[in-house]
Amino acid sequence: MAEGAPGLVRGIVHIGIKVDAAMMATDIEFSYGTLTAAARRHIRVFQIHQFLDRFAMGLTVAVVALALTDRGMDLFQISLLFGVYSLTTMAMELPFGGLADSIGRKPVFLTAVVASVISLVLFLSTSDFNVLALSFAFIGFGRALRSGTLDAWFVETFKAAAPDVDVQPALAKAQWANAVGLALGAVLGGLLPDVLGGVATRLGFSIYDVSYVASFGVMLGVFVFTMVAIFEKPRPMNVPALRHGFARVPTVIKDASLLALRHPTLSILLAALAFFLMATNPVEVIWPTHAKPMLDDGYANTVIGIVTATYFFSIAFGAFLSPHISRVFKRRHALTLAAAFACLAGVQIALAWQTEIIGFVTVFIVYSVILGVSETPASSILHRCVDDRQRSTMLSLRSLIQQLGGALGLVLVGAVAEVYSTPVAWSVGAVFLVVAAILILVLVKRLAVDAE
Repeated sequence: MAEGAPGLVRGIVHIGIKVDAAMMATDIEFSYGTLTAAARRHIRVFQIHQFLDRFAMGLTVAVVALALTDRGMDLFQISLLFGVYSLTTMAMELPFGGLADSIGRKPVFLTAVVASVISLVLFLSTSDFNVLALSFAFIGFGRALRSGTLDAWFVETFKAAAPDVDVQPALAKAQWANAVGLALGAVLGGLLPDVLGGVATRLGFSIYDVSYVASFGVMLGVFVFTMVAIFEKPRPMNVPALRHGFARVPTVIKDASLLALRHPTLSILLAALAFFLMATNPVEVIWPTHAKPMLDDGYANTVIGIVTATYFFSIAFGAFLSPHISRVFKRRHALTLAAAFACLAGVQIALAWQTEIIGFVTVFIVYSVILGVSETPASSILHRCVDDRQRSTMLSLRSLIQQLGGALGLVLVGAVAEVYSTPVAWSVGAVFLVVAAILILVLVKRLAVDAE
Protein backbone atom coordinates (compact mmCIF):
# COMPACT_ATOMS: atom_id res chain seq x y z
CA MET A 1 0.00 0.00 0.00
CA ALA A 2 1.85 3.12 -1.19
CA GLU A 3 0.03 6.30 -0.35
CA GLY A 4 -2.88 5.07 -2.35
CA ALA A 5 -6.04 7.09 -1.93
CA PRO A 6 -7.36 10.43 -3.12
CA GLY A 7 -7.46 11.73 0.42
CA LEU A 8 -3.76 10.91 0.76
CA VAL A 9 -2.45 12.30 -2.49
CA ARG A 10 -4.44 15.50 -2.87
CA GLY A 11 -1.91 17.20 -0.65
CA ILE A 12 0.82 16.08 -3.00
CA VAL A 13 -1.05 17.37 -6.03
CA HIS A 14 -1.72 20.71 -4.36
CA ILE A 15 1.62 21.19 -2.69
CA GLY A 16 3.54 20.14 -5.79
CA ILE A 17 7.23 20.92 -5.53
CA LYS A 18 8.44 22.99 -2.59
CA VAL A 19 10.75 25.86 -3.39
CA ASP A 20 11.72 29.01 -1.55
CA ALA A 21 9.91 32.09 -2.81
CA ALA A 22 13.20 33.91 -3.16
CA MET A 23 14.28 31.46 -5.85
CA MET A 24 11.50 32.72 -8.08
CA ALA A 25 13.22 36.07 -8.55
CA THR A 26 15.34 35.40 -11.65
CA ASP A 27 16.91 37.42 -14.46
CA ILE A 28 16.83 35.14 -17.49
CA GLU A 29 13.65 33.85 -19.11
CA PHE A 30 13.43 30.06 -19.32
CA SER A 31 13.93 28.57 -22.78
CA TYR A 32 14.39 24.82 -23.01
CA GLY A 33 16.23 25.02 -26.33
CA THR A 34 18.91 27.38 -25.00
CA LEU A 35 19.62 25.42 -21.82
CA THR A 36 22.88 23.54 -21.46
CA ALA A 37 22.84 19.80 -22.15
CA ALA A 38 23.34 19.17 -18.42
CA ALA A 39 20.30 21.29 -17.50
CA ARG A 40 18.09 19.59 -20.11
CA ARG A 41 19.21 16.14 -18.92
CA HIS A 42 18.49 17.17 -15.35
CA ILE A 43 14.90 18.10 -16.22
CA ARG A 44 14.35 14.86 -18.17
CA VAL A 45 15.71 12.72 -15.34
CA PHE A 46 13.49 14.39 -12.77
CA GLN A 47 10.45 14.17 -15.04
CA ILE A 48 11.00 10.41 -15.45
CA HIS A 49 11.56 10.04 -11.73
CA GLN A 50 8.42 11.97 -10.79
CA PHE A 51 6.36 10.04 -13.34
CA LEU A 52 7.52 6.64 -12.04
CA ASP A 53 7.07 7.54 -8.37
CA ARG A 54 3.56 8.92 -8.86
CA PHE A 55 2.67 6.12 -11.30
CA ALA A 56 3.46 3.60 -8.55
CA MET A 57 1.22 5.54 -6.19
CA GLY A 58 -1.55 5.90 -8.76
CA LEU A 59 -1.76 2.13 -9.27
CA THR A 60 -3.31 1.76 -5.80
CA VAL A 61 -5.07 5.10 -5.47
CA ALA A 62 -8.24 4.06 -7.30
CA VAL A 63 -8.78 0.76 -5.50
CA VAL A 64 -7.56 1.23 -1.93
CA ALA A 65 -11.02 1.65 -0.38
CA LEU A 66 -12.35 -1.25 -2.47
CA ALA A 67 -9.39 -3.44 -1.50
CA LEU A 68 -10.01 -2.72 2.17
CA THR A 69 -13.71 -3.52 1.78
CA ASP A 70 -12.74 -6.77 0.06
CA ARG A 71 -10.58 -7.57 3.10
CA GLY A 72 -13.61 -7.28 5.35
CA MET A 73 -13.13 -3.74 6.61
CA ASP A 74 -16.26 -1.66 7.24
CA LEU A 75 -16.42 2.08 6.55
CA PHE A 76 -15.52 3.00 10.12
CA GLN A 77 -12.44 0.77 10.05
CA ILE A 78 -11.40 2.22 6.69
CA SER A 79 -11.70 5.69 8.18
CA LEU A 80 -9.62 4.66 11.18
CA LEU A 81 -6.88 3.32 8.90
CA PHE A 82 -6.66 6.60 7.02
CA GLY A 83 -6.65 8.33 10.40
CA VAL A 84 -3.56 6.28 11.29
CA TYR A 85 -1.91 7.53 8.11
CA SER A 86 -2.77 11.16 8.84
CA LEU A 87 -1.61 11.04 12.45
CA THR A 88 1.64 9.28 11.52
CA THR A 89 2.39 11.87 8.85
CA MET A 90 1.56 14.65 11.27
CA ALA A 91 3.84 13.22 13.96
CA MET A 92 6.75 12.46 11.62
CA GLU A 93 6.81 15.37 9.17
CA LEU A 94 8.23 17.93 11.60
CA PRO A 95 11.11 15.89 13.05
CA PHE A 96 12.09 14.55 9.63
CA GLY A 97 11.71 17.93 7.90
CA GLY A 98 15.36 18.91 8.20
CA LEU A 99 16.84 15.44 7.89
CA ALA A 100 17.34 15.69 4.13
CA ASP A 101 19.35 18.88 4.59
CA SER A 102 21.60 17.11 7.09
CA ILE A 103 22.34 13.70 5.56
CA GLY A 104 21.36 14.24 1.93
CA ARG A 105 18.18 14.21 -0.17
CA LYS A 106 18.88 10.95 -2.01
CA PRO A 107 19.29 8.67 1.06
CA VAL A 108 16.18 10.13 2.69
CA PHE A 109 14.12 9.56 -0.45
CA LEU A 110 15.44 6.00 -0.77
CA THR A 111 14.35 5.40 2.82
CA ALA A 112 10.91 6.70 1.89
CA VAL A 113 10.73 4.20 -0.98
CA VAL A 114 11.71 1.39 1.40
CA ALA A 115 8.90 2.48 3.72
CA SER A 116 6.46 2.36 0.77
CA VAL A 117 7.65 -1.13 -0.19
CA ILE A 118 7.22 -2.35 3.39
CA SER A 119 3.70 -0.92 3.48
CA LEU A 120 2.86 -2.79 0.26
CA VAL A 121 4.24 -6.08 1.59
CA LEU A 122 2.26 -5.70 4.82
CA PHE A 123 -0.91 -4.86 2.92
CA LEU A 124 -0.58 -7.82 0.57
CA SER A 125 0.13 -10.22 3.42
CA THR A 126 -2.92 -9.71 5.60
CA SER A 127 -6.58 -9.01 6.19
CA ASP A 128 -5.99 -8.24 9.88
CA PHE A 129 -6.91 -4.71 10.95
CA ASN A 130 -3.86 -4.27 13.21
CA VAL A 131 -1.40 -5.26 10.49
CA LEU A 132 -3.19 -3.04 8.01
CA ALA A 133 -2.89 -0.19 10.51
CA LEU A 134 0.87 -0.80 10.58
CA SER A 135 0.87 -0.69 6.78
CA PHE A 136 -0.85 2.69 6.83
CA ALA A 137 1.62 3.92 9.46
CA PHE A 138 4.44 3.08 7.04
CA ILE A 139 2.60 5.08 4.37
CA GLY A 140 2.60 8.10 6.67
CA PHE A 141 6.26 7.53 7.48
CA GLY A 142 7.11 7.41 3.77
CA ARG A 143 5.06 10.55 3.09
CA ALA A 144 6.90 12.43 5.84
CA LEU A 145 10.26 11.35 4.43
CA ARG A 146 9.30 12.25 0.84
CA SER A 147 8.31 15.80 1.75
CA GLY A 148 10.75 18.25 0.20
CA THR A 149 13.60 15.79 -0.49
CA LEU A 150 14.34 15.39 -4.21
CA ASP A 151 12.32 18.54 -4.87
CA ALA A 152 15.03 20.59 -3.19
CA TRP A 153 17.72 18.54 -4.98
CA PHE A 154 16.09 19.34 -8.33
CA VAL A 155 16.00 23.10 -7.73
CA GLU A 156 19.53 23.32 -6.38
CA THR A 157 21.06 21.21 -9.16
CA PHE A 158 19.10 23.08 -11.84
CA LYS A 159 20.33 26.45 -10.55
CA ALA A 160 23.90 25.14 -10.64
CA ALA A 161 23.48 23.92 -14.24
CA ALA A 162 21.56 27.02 -15.40
CA PRO A 163 22.54 30.00 -13.24
CA ASP A 164 20.02 32.86 -13.06
CA VAL A 165 17.47 31.04 -15.26
CA ASP A 166 13.85 31.11 -14.12
CA VAL A 167 13.22 27.74 -12.43
CA GLN A 168 9.41 27.96 -12.43
CA PRO A 169 8.90 26.54 -15.97
CA ALA A 170 11.23 23.67 -15.11
CA LEU A 171 9.16 22.97 -12.00
CA ALA A 172 6.01 23.05 -14.13
CA LYS A 173 7.47 20.39 -16.44
CA ALA A 174 8.19 18.16 -13.45
CA GLN A 175 4.75 18.80 -11.98
CA TRP A 176 3.09 17.81 -15.26
CA ALA A 177 4.99 14.51 -15.23
CA ASN A 178 3.84 14.10 -11.63
CA ALA A 179 0.16 14.58 -12.55
CA VAL A 180 0.34 12.34 -15.64
CA GLY A 181 1.95 9.57 -13.58
CA LEU A 182 -0.83 9.71 -11.01
CA ALA A 183 -3.55 9.78 -13.64
CA LEU A 184 -2.19 6.95 -15.82
CA GLY A 185 -1.42 4.89 -12.72
CA ALA A 186 -5.00 5.34 -11.52
CA VAL A 187 -6.41 4.21 -14.87
CA LEU A 188 -4.20 1.10 -15.01
CA GLY A 189 -4.76 0.40 -11.31
CA GLY A 190 -8.49 0.29 -11.94
CA LEU A 191 -8.14 -1.75 -15.14
CA LEU A 192 -5.93 -4.51 -13.73
CA PRO A 193 -8.52 -6.01 -11.30
CA ASP A 194 -11.06 -6.29 -14.12
CA VAL A 195 -8.53 -7.87 -16.50
CA LEU A 196 -6.49 -10.07 -14.17
CA GLY A 197 -8.77 -10.35 -11.14
CA GLY A 198 -9.91 -13.84 -12.17
CA VAL A 199 -6.33 -15.08 -12.19
CA ALA A 200 -5.73 -13.59 -8.74
CA THR A 201 -8.89 -15.23 -7.38
CA ARG A 202 -7.85 -18.65 -8.68
CA LEU A 203 -4.52 -18.23 -6.92
CA GLY A 204 -6.27 -17.40 -3.66
CA PHE A 205 -5.71 -13.62 -3.69
CA SER A 206 -8.02 -10.61 -3.84
CA ILE A 207 -8.70 -9.22 -7.30
CA TYR A 208 -7.28 -5.90 -6.09
CA ASP A 209 -3.97 -7.45 -5.13
CA VAL A 210 -2.90 -7.33 -8.77
CA SER A 211 -2.80 -3.52 -8.58
CA TYR A 212 -0.72 -3.70 -5.40
CA VAL A 213 1.71 -6.20 -6.92
CA ALA A 214 2.10 -3.91 -9.93
CA SER A 215 2.75 -0.97 -7.59
CA PHE A 216 5.33 -3.07 -5.73
CA GLY A 217 7.16 -3.77 -8.99
CA VAL A 218 7.16 -0.14 -10.09
CA MET A 219 8.28 0.99 -6.62
CA LEU A 220 11.30 -1.31 -6.89
CA GLY A 221 11.96 0.32 -10.25
CA VAL A 222 11.80 3.75 -8.59
CA PHE A 223 14.40 2.60 -6.07
CA VAL A 224 16.76 1.37 -8.80
CA PHE A 225 16.23 4.47 -10.96
CA THR A 226 16.96 6.72 -7.97
CA MET A 227 20.15 4.80 -7.21
CA VAL A 228 21.37 4.95 -10.81
CA ALA A 229 20.12 8.26 -12.19
CA ILE A 230 20.07 10.66 -9.22
CA PHE A 231 23.52 12.04 -8.45
CA GLU A 232 24.24 13.83 -5.18
CA LYS A 233 27.49 14.53 -3.38
CA PRO A 234 27.52 12.25 -0.32
CA ARG A 235 27.07 13.95 3.03
CA PRO A 236 28.17 12.67 6.43
CA MET A 237 25.41 10.74 8.19
CA ASN A 238 24.32 13.05 10.98
CA VAL A 239 22.37 10.93 13.46
CA PRO A 240 22.16 13.78 16.03
CA ALA A 241 20.17 15.76 13.43
CA LEU A 242 17.36 13.24 13.73
CA ARG A 243 17.36 13.47 17.54
CA HIS A 244 17.42 17.25 17.29
CA GLY A 245 14.45 17.16 14.91
CA PHE A 246 12.33 15.19 17.35
CA ALA A 247 13.45 17.38 20.24
CA ARG A 248 12.35 20.52 18.38
CA VAL A 249 8.80 19.33 17.66
CA PRO A 250 7.25 20.76 20.87
CA THR A 251 9.04 24.07 20.30
CA VAL A 252 7.89 24.31 16.67
CA ILE A 253 4.31 23.56 17.63
CA LYS A 254 4.43 26.07 20.50
CA ASP A 255 5.95 28.85 18.38
CA ALA A 256 3.51 28.29 15.53
CA SER A 257 0.53 28.13 17.89
CA LEU A 258 1.53 31.35 19.64
CA LEU A 259 1.96 33.04 16.26
CA ALA A 260 -1.54 31.99 15.21
CA LEU A 261 -3.11 32.98 18.52
CA ARG A 262 -1.54 36.43 18.30
CA HIS A 263 -2.85 36.85 14.74
CA PRO A 264 -6.66 36.45 14.69
CA THR A 265 -6.73 36.30 10.89
CA LEU A 266 -4.51 33.22 10.94
CA SER A 267 -6.53 31.64 13.75
CA ILE A 268 -9.78 31.99 11.83
CA LEU A 269 -8.22 30.76 8.57
CA LEU A 270 -6.65 27.68 10.15
CA ALA A 271 -9.85 26.79 11.97
CA ALA A 272 -11.77 27.07 8.70
CA LEU A 273 -9.25 24.85 6.91
CA ALA A 274 -9.58 22.22 9.64
CA PHE A 275 -13.38 22.13 9.14
CA PHE A 276 -12.83 22.06 5.37
CA LEU A 277 -10.70 18.89 5.62
CA MET A 278 -13.14 17.35 8.10
CA ALA A 279 -15.80 17.57 5.39
CA THR A 280 -13.89 16.76 2.21
CA ASN A 281 -11.42 14.07 3.27
CA PRO A 282 -14.14 11.44 3.93
CA VAL A 283 -15.57 12.06 0.46
CA GLU A 284 -12.20 11.62 -1.20
CA VAL A 285 -11.43 8.42 0.70
CA ILE A 286 -14.66 6.42 0.46
CA TRP A 287 -16.26 7.60 -2.77
CA PRO A 288 -15.22 4.42 -4.69
CA THR A 289 -17.20 2.26 -2.25
CA HIS A 290 -20.24 4.46 -2.87
CA ALA A 291 -19.88 4.54 -6.66
CA LYS A 292 -19.05 0.88 -7.35
CA PRO A 293 -22.60 -0.47 -6.73
CA MET A 294 -23.78 1.85 -9.52
CA LEU A 295 -21.56 -0.01 -12.01
CA ASP A 296 -21.55 -3.39 -13.70
CA ASP A 297 -19.06 -5.71 -11.99
CA GLY A 298 -17.36 -6.49 -15.28
CA TYR A 299 -15.94 -3.00 -15.70
CA ALA A 300 -16.55 -1.25 -12.35
CA ASN A 301 -12.91 -1.03 -11.31
CA THR A 302 -11.82 0.27 -14.71
CA VAL A 303 -14.39 3.07 -14.54
CA ILE A 304 -13.31 3.96 -11.00
CA GLY A 305 -9.71 4.19 -12.20
CA ILE A 306 -10.73 6.52 -15.03
CA VAL A 307 -12.80 8.66 -12.65
CA THR A 308 -9.85 8.85 -10.25
CA ALA A 309 -7.63 10.12 -13.06
CA THR A 310 -10.33 12.63 -13.98
CA TYR A 311 -10.38 13.72 -10.35
CA PHE A 312 -6.69 14.66 -10.48
CA PHE A 313 -7.05 16.59 -13.71
CA SER A 314 -10.19 18.33 -12.42
CA ILE A 315 -8.31 19.59 -9.37
CA ALA A 316 -5.54 20.86 -11.64
CA PHE A 317 -8.13 22.58 -13.85
CA GLY A 318 -9.67 24.19 -10.76
CA ALA A 319 -6.26 25.51 -9.72
CA PHE A 320 -5.89 26.94 -13.24
CA LEU A 321 -9.29 28.65 -12.96
CA SER A 322 -8.65 30.01 -9.47
CA PRO A 323 -6.90 33.29 -10.47
CA HIS A 324 -9.65 34.05 -12.99
CA ILE A 325 -12.39 33.41 -10.43
CA SER A 326 -10.49 35.53 -7.91
CA ARG A 327 -10.64 38.46 -10.34
CA VAL A 328 -14.44 38.12 -10.42
CA PHE A 329 -14.35 38.77 -6.66
CA LYS A 330 -11.93 41.70 -7.24
CA ARG A 331 -9.06 39.63 -5.82
CA ARG A 332 -10.66 39.52 -2.40
CA HIS A 333 -9.26 36.09 -1.58
CA ALA A 334 -11.29 35.58 1.59
CA LEU A 335 -14.53 36.24 -0.27
CA THR A 336 -13.45 33.85 -3.04
CA LEU A 337 -12.70 31.19 -0.44
CA ALA A 338 -16.03 31.68 1.34
CA ALA A 339 -17.87 31.30 -1.97
CA ALA A 340 -15.87 28.14 -2.79
CA PHE A 341 -16.67 26.57 0.60
CA ALA A 342 -20.36 27.42 0.29
CA CYS A 343 -20.51 25.92 -3.20
CA LEU A 344 -18.69 22.81 -2.00
CA ALA A 345 -21.25 22.32 0.77
CA GLY A 346 -24.11 22.31 -1.74
CA VAL A 347 -22.27 20.15 -4.26
CA GLN A 348 -21.27 17.66 -1.55
CA ILE A 349 -24.91 17.17 -0.57
CA ALA A 350 -25.85 16.79 -4.23
CA LEU A 351 -23.05 14.25 -4.70
CA ALA A 352 -24.17 12.27 -1.67
CA TRP A 353 -27.62 11.56 -3.07
CA GLN A 354 -26.69 10.61 -6.63
CA THR A 355 -27.88 7.10 -7.47
CA GLU A 356 -26.82 6.85 -11.14
CA ILE A 357 -23.21 6.78 -12.26
CA ILE A 358 -23.55 9.51 -14.93
CA GLY A 359 -24.98 11.95 -12.41
CA PHE A 360 -22.44 10.95 -9.78
CA VAL A 361 -19.44 11.43 -12.08
CA THR A 362 -20.76 14.77 -13.35
CA VAL A 363 -21.24 16.15 -9.84
CA PHE A 364 -17.93 14.65 -8.69
CA ILE A 365 -16.06 16.49 -11.45
CA VAL A 366 -17.67 19.77 -10.38
CA TYR A 367 -16.75 18.97 -6.78
CA SER A 368 -13.12 18.30 -7.74
CA VAL A 369 -12.83 21.51 -9.74
CA ILE A 370 -14.06 23.54 -6.75
CA LEU A 371 -11.50 21.77 -4.56
CA GLY A 372 -8.81 23.02 -6.94
CA VAL A 373 -10.25 26.54 -6.92
CA SER A 374 -10.13 26.71 -3.11
CA GLU A 375 -6.42 26.03 -2.67
CA THR A 376 -4.88 29.24 -4.00
CA PRO A 377 -7.04 31.78 -2.06
CA ALA A 378 -6.31 30.02 1.23
CA SER A 379 -2.56 29.99 0.55
CA SER A 380 -2.61 33.65 -0.52
CA ILE A 381 -4.25 34.74 2.73
CA LEU A 382 -1.83 32.72 4.84
CA HIS A 383 1.32 33.96 3.11
CA ARG A 384 0.12 37.57 3.31
CA CYS A 385 -0.14 37.29 7.10
CA VAL A 386 3.38 36.03 7.91
CA ASP A 387 6.94 37.21 7.42
CA ASP A 388 9.60 35.12 5.71
CA ARG A 389 11.18 34.23 9.05
CA GLN A 390 7.82 32.80 10.22
CA ARG A 391 6.70 31.18 6.98
CA SER A 392 8.05 27.67 7.51
CA THR A 393 6.70 27.58 11.05
CA MET A 394 3.23 28.59 9.90
CA LEU A 395 3.23 26.10 7.02
CA SER A 396 4.14 23.40 9.52
CA LEU A 397 1.21 24.41 11.72
CA ARG A 398 -1.12 24.46 8.74
CA SER A 399 -0.04 20.94 7.82
CA LEU A 400 -0.58 19.77 11.39
CA ILE A 401 -4.05 21.29 11.66
CA GLN A 402 -5.17 20.00 8.27
CA GLN A 403 -3.93 16.49 8.99
CA LEU A 404 -5.68 16.56 12.35
CA GLY A 405 -8.90 17.91 10.82
CA GLY A 406 -8.81 15.30 8.07
CA ALA A 407 -8.21 12.46 10.54
CA LEU A 408 -11.00 13.63 12.86
CA GLY A 409 -13.40 14.01 9.95
CA LEU A 410 -12.63 10.51 8.71
CA VAL A 411 -13.38 8.99 12.10
CA LEU A 412 -16.57 10.97 12.70
CA VAL A 413 -18.01 10.70 9.19
CA GLY A 414 -16.87 7.09 8.86
CA ALA A 415 -18.78 6.21 12.04
CA VAL A 416 -21.93 7.90 10.73
CA ALA A 417 -21.56 6.12 7.38
CA GLU A 418 -21.32 2.75 9.07
CA VAL A 419 -24.32 3.34 11.36
CA TYR A 420 -26.54 5.04 8.80
CA SER A 421 -25.28 5.36 5.21
CA THR A 422 -22.69 7.14 3.10
CA PRO A 423 -25.16 9.76 1.77
CA VAL A 424 -26.17 10.66 5.32
CA ALA A 425 -22.52 10.84 6.40
CA TRP A 426 -21.50 13.10 3.52
CA SER A 427 -24.51 15.33 4.14
CA VAL A 428 -23.52 15.63 7.79
CA GLY A 429 -19.98 16.40 6.65
CA ALA A 430 -21.32 19.25 4.51
CA VAL A 431 -22.25 20.99 7.76
CA PHE A 432 -18.52 21.34 8.45
CA LEU A 433 -18.17 23.15 5.13
CA VAL A 434 -20.95 25.53 6.13
CA VAL A 435 -19.08 26.23 9.37
CA ALA A 436 -15.88 26.82 7.36
CA ALA A 437 -17.72 29.24 5.04
CA ILE A 438 -19.14 31.15 8.02
CA LEU A 439 -15.67 31.45 9.57
CA ILE A 440 -14.27 32.80 6.30
CA LEU A 441 -17.12 35.32 6.08
CA VAL A 442 -16.08 36.52 9.54
CA LEU A 443 -12.59 36.79 8.11
CA VAL A 444 -13.91 38.84 5.17
CA LYS A 445 -15.41 41.35 7.59
CA ARG A 446 -12.24 41.47 9.67
CA LEU A 447 -10.01 42.06 6.64
CA ALA A 448 -12.35 44.81 5.46
CA VAL A 449 -12.08 46.55 8.85
CA ASP A 450 -8.30 46.20 8.85
CA ALA A 451 -8.14 47.74 5.38
CA GLU A 452 -10.02 50.89 6.48
